[in-house]
Amino acid sequence: MMHAPSSSPPGYPVLIVEDNPPLCRLLQETLGEAGHASVCVGSGPQALAQLEGEYFPIVVTDLAIPGMDGLDLCRTIRARFQNHYIYIIVLTARDSQEDLLEGLEAGADEYLVKPVGAAELRARLKIARRILALEQSLKKSLEEFKSLSVIDALTGFFNRRYLVEHLPQEIKRAVRYGRPLSILLFDFDHFKDVNDRFGHLVGDEVLRQCASCVGEALRQDLDWAVRYGGEEFLVVLPETPLEGALVVAERLRRCFAERDILTTAGALRVTASFGVASLPRMAPQQRLPMETLIECADRRLYEAKSEGRNCIKGHQL
Repeated sequence: MMHAPSSSPPGYPVLIVEDNPPLCRLLQETLGEAGHASVCVGSGPQALAQLEGEYFPIVVTDLAIPGMDGLDLCRTIRARFQNHYIYIIVLTARDSQEDLLEGLEAGADEYLVKPVGAAELRARLKIARRILALEQSLKKSLEEFKSLSVIDALTGFFNRRYLVEHLPQEIKRAVRYGRPLSILLFDFDHFKDVNDRFGHLVGDEVLRQCASCVGEALRQDLDWAVRYGGEEFLVVLPETPLEGALVVAERLRRCFAERDILTTAGALRVTASFGVASLPRMAPQQRLPMETLIECADRRLYEAKSEGRNCIKGHQL
């Protein structure tokens, strides 16, 4: 099924459903004068097939069409194409109040009585464009809100909500296809001292710049990072066995330890301790809770801190 594009030009493409060729040509001329490209089909099933393959945000359909009537077509469109809105204009020779209500209840947005004048149709198309523009604006706002709801504002990494939703999927995929998967859990050593001595704003500067180290070390569109707590982070490494995860952890450890972080309080350096955990070899039907993998990494992180910090401990479950 085709998805709506993020934006469309003012003249949205229109699908005409009409089995009368002269009327179809007349409608296409009127639509063309109003700036709309159009395609005409002669039956309800043809209209549905066309909508499956192309994006038509506006449908103009006669009430009496072969295959199914216009009201059945309206109902089917509303049930089948819910990922984006389709504005439906029904044309009919019947003009009773009962017919109008039946059309609106079936999902039509406009119910025009034939013969329809060109000026009236153009006016209805302007309304359709306004409604579709509002719908796209609302969808964009909702998508932006959803994105913000899973992003940590300070680092730009994902937050724990995203982790809870997506790490189980990564584990399930890795187990099903017999692929490796590792995670890194790390936090910055004695970071409380940074906050206590220089203030939380400087601490935020340090975390923000350290986040750039993480971004440089990870594979784009495959690995992903989460701000797990205040100065604690978790990195998910799909397609990565324990040996590879240890290499990534060492790259990050050195990046943190060797970089001068320029802050309003001057240049600072911080170190981090790492716990690494990797999936065991499992049969496809087996299940491993996300918490088990994270607990393993957390135990290794505790070992790293106990043995002097600024080091890495890893384990394959």
